[in-house]
Amino acid sequence: MAIYVALLYSIVLGPGRRVVMADLKAMAEALGFRNTRTLVATGNLIFEGERQPIASIEAKLEAGFATAFGKHVDIIVRDADTWLRLAEGNPFLDGIGSEVIIRVMRQPLEPQVLDIFARYRQDERMAVVDGDLWIDFGLKASDTKLLSALTTKRLGIGTMRNWNTVRGIDEMIKRAKTTRI
Repeated sequence: MAIYVALLYSIVLGPGRRVVMADLKAMAEALGFRNTRTLVATGNLIFEGERQPIASIEAKLEAGFATAFGKHVDIIVRDADTWLRLAEGNPFLDGIGSEVIIRVMRQPLEPQVLDIFARYRQDERMAVVDGDLWIDFGLKASDTKLLSALTTKRLGIGTMRNWNTVRGIDEMIKRAKTTRI
């Protein structure tokens, strides 16, 4: 058994309709995953399953989501060890948890992608670490032009989480690993 993290791109199904986390857990369990848990109501799912290729898990979850909720949503999956390395790789540890975000990518980005955003950047710090994009907005996320430039068309499939959420998932994985020993 392995521990996995699944990040949903969006949990909004339509005007006034959001995915309830209990329903998300039930959907994953119906697909054969076990010990499902969520972190807050933002589409973060931690679960256990047989070791298999990440792309296979993503495809199963996306198909299951479309069947259960009537809408396709991109879902990015990482195994526990990869997530723990992701959390350790934050280049902006001095930033404020809600203002430091990571765009977790399905396909890794190259560092040169940062050049695309030069015209949108003000004082934001940006880095590509192990193919994922880190940004420290420095208390200016609501004022930045950068957010609207972080599109799937420019970057590929990915989803953003703030540093507080990354740490929360990290802690859940560490607890899950401890209770399995």
